[in-house]
Amino acid sequence: MTRISMTVDGTRYEGEVEPRLLLVHYLRDHLGLTGTPVGCDTSNCGAGTVELDGDSVKSCSVLAVQADGGEVTTVQGLASGGEWTLLQTAFHEQHALQCGYCTPGMIMAARDLLKENPDPTPEEIRHGLEGNLCRCTGYQNIVRAVLAAAAEERRRRAPTPRPTEAARPDGQRPAAPVAARQEART
Repeated sequence: MTRISMTVDGTRYEGEVEPRLLLVHYLRDHLGLTGTPVGCDTSNCGAGTVELDGDSVKSCSVLAVQADGGEVTTVQGLASGGEWTLLQTAFHEQHALQCGYCTPGMIMAARDLLKENPDPTPEEIRHGLEGNLCRCTGYQNIVRAVLAAAAEERRRRAPTPRPTEAARPDGQRPAAPVAARQEART
């Protein structure tokens, strides 16, 4: 047995594991975090994708001891205070799932893709998700969901335009800032 310690979804965990235990089984069987599914056990499907120290990895191809001292984020750790992320919301709104088995891995892989490329084309999304398989959706709605999440993130980060004279519906000039008005009086 080997003693390991890691932070998973913001919580620190310590314990002893067999050196050959896969990270996906540590998450599911030892920590009870079943949001990361066991897919094909060969790393072909990508259903068990998680983040390890900020990078997307397939948890069925990483040993738990390799994550020792690291920080793991699962799909369960994305929502903050019960609020879904933009990506989770987009998957829901764009109907980017059917059976849902691949969804955790798709969301985690798409999250990694959007960190690297916040404005991807549909072709770049398909390429970025090619290690994750879906047998139900045909991928169209998954691509739409990633595009929608990326567009919403860009919209939220865009600077808020300052009001202009033309923007005032009453045609009045905007008031000068207080400091400018005080200077004009002196």
